[in-house]
Amino acid sequence: MVEELIADDPRLASIAQLHQQDPAGLVGGCRVRWSGSMAWDKAGETHEGESVFGLIPNDERGRAGLLLRDRGYAETAPVAGSFQMDERDGLLLSTSYETMNSLERFSFAGPDVRLRTSTVEGLSNTASFCVETRLPDSPDQEPGQSAPTAEEAGPSPAALSLLGW
Repeated sequence: MVEELIADDPRLASIAQLHQQDPAGLVGGCRVRWSGSMAWDKAGETHEGESVFGLIPNDERGRAGLLLRDRGYAETAPVAGSFQMDERDGLLLSTSYETMNSLERFSFAGPDVRLRTSTVEGLSNTASFCVETRLPDSPDQEPGQSAPTAEEAGPSPAALSLLGW
């Protein structure tokens, strides 16, 4: 889940102060929540968390600058990195942690499809490519109500292949 935060959100001001940056430079940010699993997970192991990101541009067009986080993905301590929009409007995030470096690129294949590539170098060297889809809310779903189970939702339409047909 990604929630956009406006520049004067108090959570962003706190992150700027944590990183000894002027909150007036913030242009916005987001709160991100994640939940995942890996094929090699042990019983009870989870990959869940959330982080708040703040952006402070340092170029005249606002396409590059500081990326401030209240916690990192690879390490849970607060971390500062950089962001840059490339010539195809892909978002590049670069972060150096105490024991590793990560580089991620996000782009959009459609309004509900995000492509993410990432590399991590350091204690563990990994590369990944992910296709992430936004799941639509049910029109019948009340705010705060859980999504229906598969049995409650009934049969689903045929799925498209990974290549879109």
